[in-house]
Amino acid sequence: MIRWIIAIIGYSLFRFPGAILGFLLGSVFENFNNSKGGGQSIFTQSRGQVSPAEFELKLLSLASIVIKADGTVNQKELDFVRQYFVQAYGKDHANATFKVFNEQIKKQELSSQTICSFLKQRMRYESRLQILHFLFSISKADGHVSEAEVNEINSISGFLGINHRDFESIKAMFFSNPDSAYKILEIDRSASAADIKKAYRAMVKKYHPDKLQHMDEVYQKGAEEKFRKVQEAYEQIQKEKGF
Repeated sequence: MIRWIIAIIGYSLFRFPGAILGFLLGSVFENFNNSKGGGQSIFTQSRGQVSPAEFELKLLSLASIVIKADGTVNQKELDFVRQYFVQAYGKDHANATFKVFNEQIKKQELSSQTICSFLKQRMRYESRLQILHFLFSISKADGHVSEAEVNEINSISGFLGINHRDFESIKAMFFSNPDSAYKILEIDRSASAADIKKAYRAMVKKYHPDKLQHMDEVYQKGAEEKFRKVQEAYEQIQKEKGF
């Protein structure tokens, strides 16, 4: 769009030579803006602005807080974070990013409230839900989500402005117990078939991968995993209730 505006201005001043020059200059300006914005490197923000590098640092800080929550730094959890960034950005970028991550792990004090306040003002709600899913995935990487990790993620969830029922829904995706399917759909065991179907439709709308097309492929896969968990929960309840 910018290239055409500048082309028109160029034409009004210098006729066709000005239009051609204006179009070329406008093209350069648009390309510079796109590269400066990082394309759609991680999350496209709906409010405010945050650079991809700044967002990565915030995300890594939250990851380090969760990893250290139970008093140990688990190698499987570190490997999960590394692989996540390799898939998202490629090996070279991930290696450079992970150096920063290692420094974050060594820091004694990081304020999750400050980090989350920054992100909350700049991120869509569904993107913040994906951060929550990412943090639970890290804690599950060693095969077990500790109580300390759950408590830390719960605090982060509150700072991010996540509804408690949404927190419990995502949490239930990482635990296997008789109530998990119901918690994922945010309903009680006593819910009627009509209420269950209504809840399922609401969750499908909330977690549908199309809502996260502004994210890189690796994050879209995480969204697809949440969506699949919702479908599995609904199918499980259908069998239990016989409808």
